[in-house]
Amino acid sequence: MKRVITYGTFDLLHYGHINLLRRAKELGDYLIVALSTDEFNWNEKQKKCYFSYEQRKQLLESIRYVDLVIPEENWDQKRTDVKEYHIDTFVMGNDWEGKFDFLKEQCEVVYLPRTKEISTTKIKNDLLDKK
Repeated sequence: MKRVITYGTFDLLHYGHINLLRRAKELGDYLIVALSTDEFNWNEKQKKCYFSYEQRKQLLESIRYVDLVIPEENWDQKRTDVKEYHIDTFVMGNDWEGKFDFLKEQCEVVYLPRTKEISTTKIKNDLLDKK
């Protein structure tokens, strides 16, 4: 069984996220999503999410492409996750191109193109513009 992992916040889930998850799943048989916890988002990324970790986790678990959701609690856990979950392919959006090449000694690293016309930031900005 070929195992794939990806990471993200997945707040304000949209079709760009679904495209990423679908394409990630196409690279293997089992897709693990490491979902940033609320604490990690706030303390390390200075991001306040609209939906809580548990709500975002529930949304991801309802998507047919996702087999398992685990918490992402720090930047450094990627190396241990790849080993612990026997990952064959690590996937991220191409806005992270090159940032995780250090994992190539453990698994294949793939950067997928983002869905250009949509992002959580765009949704937030559009909502602010309407006010």
